[in-house]
Amino acid sequence: MSETPAGPTPGFLVWRLSTKWRVAVDRALAPLGLTHAQYSLLASLSGMGRSGARPSQRRLADHTGLEPLYVSKLARALEAAGLVERSPDPTDTRAVQLALTAEGREVTGRAIAVVHPLLDRLLAPLGGRDGARARVLVDELTALLAVPLDAPPDVPSDGSPTDVPTEE
Repeated sequence: MSETPAGPTPGFLVWRLSTKWRVAVDRALAPLGLTHAQYSLLASLSGMGRSGARPSQRRLADHTGLEPLYVSKLARALEAAGLVERSPDPTDTRAVQLALTAEGREVTGRAIAVVHPLLDRLLAPLGGRDGARARVLVDELTALLAVPLDAPPDVPSDGSPTDVPTEE
């Protein structure tokens, strides 16, 4: 029998923080006509595009953690708004590559200018976006995100078995 934790669980706190931050970013970006999900896609495309990459929708889904179908829906809406261009992948006829348009780069730049100060404010208790505690938080969250969703429940993330029978 397991004991009930005395306070909130880490999962509950991560969920609450994620919800709080999504609402804050949604509110901050509303004057630009963007949602947090759209911003995540645009900012990711901006970062990938700086190195000349034209990621597929699948690669962008993997990068953002969004479902591929949702990325497709977001990309179509952003294309209709003139912010993203979708083009066939020359190496895979089933794939679509994404890139920011000139207007998309301009809007994304404005959105980043809105979101970065917001993140500084939200991360102020940890020293801001560039604070040492914020860097530790990023490392810890990155470690948690690296745990595969489909790992069997009885196998730790390091792959060692937890219930090894012994001979008596």
